[in-house]
Amino acid sequence: MKRNAVIEQYYRNGLRPVLLVVDDQPINIRALHEVFKADFDVLMATNGESAIQQAIQHRPDVILLDIVMPGMDGYQVCETLNHTEATQDIPVIFVTAETESDVEARGFQVGAVDFITKPFNPLVVSARVMTHLTLKLQMDMMRNMALVDGLTGLFNRRRFDEALNANWHLCLREQRSLALIMLDVDFFKRYNDNYGHLAGDACLRKVADAVKQSVRRSADICCRYGGEEFACLMPFTDAAGARSCAERIITNIAVLQLPHETSDAASIVTVSIGISCMTPHDDASAPQLLQNADAALYQSKQQGRNRINTWSGPAAEQSLAASSGR
Repeated sequence: MKRNAVIEQYYRNGLRPVLLVVDDQPINIRALHEVFKADFDVLMATNGESAIQQAIQHRPDVILLDIVMPGMDGYQVCETLNHTEATQDIPVIFVTAETESDVEARGFQVGAVDFITKPFNPLVVSARVMTHLTLKLQMDMMRNMALVDGLTGLFNRRRFDEALNANWHLCLREQRSLALIMLDVDFFKRYNDNYGHLAGDACLRKVADAVKQSVRRSADICCRYGGEEFACLMPFTDAAGARSCAERIITNIAVLQLPHETSDAASIVTVSIGISCMTPHDDASAPQLLQNADAALYQSKQQGRNRINTWSGPAAEQSLAASSGR
């Protein structure tokens, strides 16, 4: 399968594109799997409900979708994907035996980007998929440039806000837990005052790299939240999983052994961490998850910094407020 420069760069970065094939006939799925298995990670679904669930969970790069299926047909699946924030940017190519012009017209109305007729020619299918994969990767790169922090290379606050909203609705739909880690470099103003702003920038870059290395799943989002504060958003993660990640962050930053002689927490650069974990429900909101993580972070600072706290409910926050005079 011929690759252009955009796709070659994708592979050089150690990535493989993901293709979701949706068809109620296993023989068609197997045929498409044979075409793409060498260059793609191929996911498969035999009905509309499974297709939507896999698209939300795995975020494939391209979807090949049959139109005629029992239950939800391809039009309904495509329309749902196009109106779901987590999947609306994934190109959907219909693979169908229908050739009437009104079929194509309706397909484009619900959000499809292309059509392939059955029985399909493997070379045509490959060329169409590669074309739309290239367009998607180009759009992803342009979009990411606007969503990346220039200093650290992590995602910026704008991307965090988007991801928080999208993952909140994803976890609400799946009734799975969503975890948020907030962390702050301890006494960073003193670091800047003592070592200078160039050293401060270098410090933040090294801390950002340590945070990124501590997060192991591609679905997790690491962001520079602002100044010396960072955030890690982790869908489908419980409090214990978030705590393990936070402990890795503490350890990886300590390994850097960055001197910080004006810190009251340690002689090296350290961070304070707050964790919030919640299974979204109708009476809660994404800002509440953020507020809880911020409260846990404040608790870590009040207790001497260089530590981790997990928000454990209003009673703990009220106790903290009483002890701190807030």
